[in-house]
Amino acid sequence: MNRYPVWKFVLMALAVLIGLLYTVPNLYGSAPAVQVSAASLTTKVGTDTATQVGQLLAAASIKPDYVTFEGTTVHARFATTDTQIHARDVINAGLNAGADKDAPPYSVALNMVPRAPRWMASLHALPMYLGLDLRGGVHFLLQVDLKAALDKKIESLVTDTRTTLREKQLRAAVTRDGNAVTMIFHDAATATQAVSVLTDTFPTIQWTSAPDGADVHVSGVLKPAELIKAQDQAIKQNMTTLGNRVAGLGTSEPVIQQQGADRIVVELPGIQDTAKARELIGRTATLSIRMVDQTAAASADNPDDDVFPNSPDVARRNGPTTIVKKEVVASGDDLADAQPNFDSQSSAAIVKLQMNAKGARRMHEVSSQNVGKLMSIVLFEKNKGQVISVATIQSELGENFQISGGFTSEEASELALLLRSGALAAPMEFIEETAIGPSLGADNIAKGLHSVAWGFVAILVFMCAYYLLFGVISTLSLGVNLLMLVAVLSLIQTTLTLPGIAAIALTLGMAIDANVLVNERIREELRAGSAPQTAISAGYERAWATILDSNITTLIAGLSLLMFGSGAIRGFAIVHCLGILTSMFSAVFFSRGLVNLWYGRQKKLKSILIGQVWKGGAQPGAVPQPDDLEEETPAPVAGKSPRVAR
Repeated sequence: MNRYPVWKFVLMALAVLIGLLYTVPNLYGSAPAVQVSAASLTTKVGTDTATQVGQLLAAASIKPDYVTFEGTTVHARFATTDTQIHARDVINAGLNAGADKDAPPYSVALNMVPRAPRWMASLHALPMYLGLDLRGGVHFLLQVDLKAALDKKIESLVTDTRTTLREKQLRAAVTRDGNAVTMIFHDAATATQAVSVLTDTFPTIQWTSAPDGADVHVSGVLKPAELIKAQDQAIKQNMTTLGNRVAGLGTSEPVIQQQGADRIVVELPGIQDTAKARELIGRTATLSIRMVDQTAAASADNPDDDVFPNSPDVARRNGPTTIVKKEVVASGDDLADAQPNFDSQSSAAIVKLQMNAKGARRMHEVSSQNVGKLMSIVLFEKNKGQVISVATIQSELGENFQISGGFTSEEASELALLLRSGALAAPMEFIEETAIGPSLGADNIAKGLHSVAWGFVAILVFMCAYYLLFGVISTLSLGVNLLMLVAVLSLIQTTLTLPGIAAIALTLGMAIDANVLVNERIREELRAGSAPQTAISAGYERAWATILDSNITTLIAGLSLLMFGSGAIRGFAIVHCLGILTSMFSAVFFSRGLVNLWYGRQKKLKSILIGQVWKGGAQPGAVPQPDDLEEETPAPVAGKSPRVAR
């Protein structure tokens, strides 16, 4: 009746061992480290960079714990902060030697990494990410210049309108008047035809016409819904670009979210070098597609110079100097998408590009006149251009085309990412900057851990005093619940914040509530005269429905917070929901396993230690049920009807 099969005990042991494995890394803390990432969007960081960092440290007689390449960054861990700072200076001087101080190729910053053994990391046993309030870091609030984004869209609309009218052979002077596109026609018939063409081509624009003396004045403005959409797209594109940029910092779970209509919040936990973070976030980059100047004069006049007089549109990228023409064929705004792929015939890595309508028309016009010539993609950052791709035009290009150049699959993926997210949709301004030091975060961690620990001790004392052995078993199950919850949070690498610690404390109270229900149900069975073994079995089985109902209703509330909340509320909800799931396992399955292990093999069990309140009764060791107090109804007297109180 109260015996688990062997596989259930094995499952309990595995749960505890796995919980320990993924919980222990959180006890090691963090170690100072130096992080190397790409400061330029075209700089490549790889295993060779890690080797170079190791050589620089060895030459300076600095011994790191390890130097490794992870993701897109190189980390070098050290024993002390003094060694960390010295190593940062050595690595920065070595990697950026001879480079422009205003535009170094590598970003060398201070950071913190887990101190847990490397073999744990190989099993993905990593500590939880800590939020800004626990780990320290930097908080930025940025103001997005939506007017600049709107100006860019209006300028693009003016160009597209002029091109559309030219293709339809409708002559008009197209100009911009504030946020409106205006044009003047000399006859009403042409104006009517132009309005019809423009309405079909640009359905998001409200076109109107009005007589202006002998002429007809036509104007177009963005519809209100489209205006809001344009502003939202600018915010989202900036957030996406910022996400790609801060990924190079190696920070754990950066927070990038919109605040209000035109502000973006960026939180970078664990970042010590706030100046580097500010520089990375605030930098601007623009893309342009231009034809390569292949004239003999251009090559002869400037054979080796990186920057040519009166020609800023020149750059070098791990190869010979490339001279590009000033005329812009298409800009980054004309690029709709860029994805890495493979050529169906040669199986070589390529990048597939998709242009918008304006870019497609321009690409078709230029490519048809320059088949066999070189076309380049230039990235401008900090007012300096760098050619990131040069390809030969093999045929007329349109909305969709591909570029190739002997790429590896990794280089094609990097180039596609660079083309998709190289530039911001609108400029931003820093309006708030807050740095939280590691000492304050450590103080918050200490207070949070103390609150959980003292809460656990209070529950332990109460349960052991009130339920005796069953209280001890309930407390052990509660400890397993806490162990499993921390292990799951570490396994999924969620971010723990102060509200998350509050959710852990709340989970302890909710988890022990299930054990209270079980223990009280066992007591009721004993009072009813059931044998101890029967009372244990019935107590767990009959309490399960109540436990399930209460946890489901609480889980619904937690899921609502998870779906509709954000920031700290969402962090609280994640821990809260996971705590409910782990408590249902520990409070019922695990605690019953411990009870079965202690009492299950005792066939002639006469009593159990569950904190009896009333003594006596027919069942040894059980708490008798007190007699129900019922009011006796007097017998009716002959000839009289019983009276009923009204």
